[in-house]
Amino acid sequence: MKLMIYVMNKPELLDKFLKELSKNQIKGATILESTGMGRKLAGNEDIPWIGSLKAILDVPRKESHVILLALPSEQVEVVYQIIEAVAGDLMAPNSGIAFTLPIDSIKGYKG
Repeated sequence: MKLMIYVMNKPELLDKFLKELSKNQIKGATILESTGMGRKLAGNEDIPWIGSLKAILDVPRKESHVILLALPSEQVEVVYQIIEAVAGDLMAPNSGIAFTLPIDSIKGYKG
């Protein structure tokens, strides 16, 4: 089992992403609204270099989603493929990040 953590930087793609998960019989995602460190710091006027950071981050996105999925290991690659089909190449700037962690123990998993 793996815990996949996906930070989706384009919240407008959430419904499409969830539909694709469902089409592939992947369920049980938990979605959290989040704000990145850069965005949070951009609101802090006490830091002198914030003006430059604000210029870089001056895009409409104010939040992102953190999506948590407990998955059998064999479904990890399927989810990566769905992410890239919906959101594009994760290596592109401002595209998000996805990674997995091992799950050593789990209760309540309905698979």
